[in-house]
Amino acid sequence: MEDIPLYNFEIKSRIHNYEVKFIEDLQSTLEIELKFGDFIIIDKKVEKIYEPYLEEVINNYKIVRIDATEIQKSYEGIITIIQYLIDNGFRKIDKLVAIGGGITQDVTAFISSIMYRGVDWVYFPTTLLAQCDSCIGSKTSINFGKYKNQIGGFYPPKKIFIFLSFLDTLSEKEIKSGMGEMLHYFIVSGQEDYEIYKKYYIDAFKNKAGLSLLIAKSLEIKKRYIEVDEFDRNIRQLFNYGHSFGHAMESLTEYKVPHGIAVSFGMDIANYLSVKMGYLNESIREDIKLVILPIIHNYSIKEIDLQLFLNALSKDKKNEGKKLGLILIKGLGEIFKNITIVDDQFVGWLKEYFENEVK
Repeated sequence: MEDIPLYNFEIKSRIHNYEVKFIEDLQSTLEIELKFGDFIIIDKKVEKIYEPYLEEVINNYKIVRIDATEIQKSYEGIITIIQYLIDNGFRKIDKLVAIGGGITQDVTAFISSIMYRGVDWVYFPTTLLAQCDSCIGSKTSINFGKYKNQIGGFYPPKKIFIFLSFLDTLSEKEIKSGMGEMLHYFIVSGQEDYEIYKKYYIDAFKNKAGLSLLIAKSLEIKKRYIEVDEFDRNIRQLFNYGHSFGHAMESLTEYKVPHGIAVSFGMDIANYLSVKMGYLNESIREDIKLVILPIIHNYSIKEIDLQLFLNALSKDKKNEGKKLGLILIKGLGEIFKNITIVDDQFVGWLKEYFENEVK
């Protein structure tokens, strides 16, 4: 049997400190954590896939089953959940237990932050994106009408349990997306951590020991930044590296390009522009691109309209007036915010990228 390393650490938060634990036995962990009065909020698809692991606790505890959709993750979508919790005896002393991916996390975190002025919650992330990234950092976000992530705050769980067997049923697309999201942390961190990623990431697609190491390392890198800038006002913004371009691609492809894969394309665009502006050596850009290529393989952004892409970038929250607030790179571990004028030269660089650089 594969020897999988298990990691445990604590995240310091101004709201309350919280633990991250890698676990081998999901059922026994749930039985220890769940108390009378607690409610499980679970993605219906996750419940169906992992029924053998979850059947006993689901039969013995109160369950709220949700559709993990953007509609559910909305101001309107959470009303019925809150109503159900109140109607069925949920109290201030009880806690919510989230089992699912990022949408389940956001729904549970937001409800926990506002019910009775704050109740405890714990989280069992079931996707690689959630395990390697979103599970820590305290952010809560829900949608309002047609606008995404307009309402939220900061409210971390008390505990996070990483159960790697949840990843066994993920598609290659979902694994690639998680790998792409992880990569930006290792580049932001610097040469030493980047070399660790390069060493293990290809093997980690199939090897749980390597994957466990990369997930833990990704969270440890993020931990260093969020403990200093939990509320995203300063240094934590560097984690937007690759994301301005990536978010634009996601929306313009109607999410056919998954988040972490779009971020990987976005990092390459950031690197390309950094070379053009004289900040980055071309050899570093090419080295990172060789790491990115297996992640973006079989995905294309060639059909994206340049003007629509520029329009999407113009709506980014980091912008200042008509200038773009781009996260660019001078080298591994040297990420910075650059206020960029959208002039003919800049538009020409992007046009050149889409015409010549996208394979």
